[in-house]
Amino acid sequence: MSKSIPLAALAREHGYRADDTRGWSNVLAEVPLFAALNTRQRRKVATAARIRRFADGAPLVRTGQPGDGLYVLLDGELSVQVPGRSALPLGVGSFIGELALLDGGPRTATVVAKGPVVTLTITGKRFHKLLQSEPSIAVALAEELARRLRTAHAMS
Repeated sequence: MSKSIPLAALAREHGYRADDTRGWSNVLAEVPLFAALNTRQRRKVATAARIRRFADGAPLVRTGQPGDGLYVLLDGELSVQVPGRSALPLGVGSFIGELALLDGGPRTATVVAKGPVVTLTITGKRFHKLLQSEPSIAVALAEELARRLRTAHAMS
């Protein structure tokens, strides 16, 4: 799990304003889902996204609800709660919501903020528009998701 870095410090470290999503393209390079994208592609993803803040205990998603967005954790910690399993903590650089975002299916977990949280969030509508206009981004994301699926199968 990554340690949490204050948002203002993270922004200064990367040389951009905390509320400038285009500047977050450098941070996206460190997120496995987006790491294979080139700088221009990451900038397109960041431009399609919005910064969202959540208070301690606020749910980002709930089990069974339809998927409406992909969340990249920029600051804080999350708790992933899957029925019948122990809660899983997630740190900075983690992402949630990619499956429901891609297929429109229901959320498979409830995810809540553990303390204040800041995310880079991409809605389904913006995400699909981005993938249609940039097929190379869709290919790179599909490859990363395939790697994750193989890893998950190997661990089960």
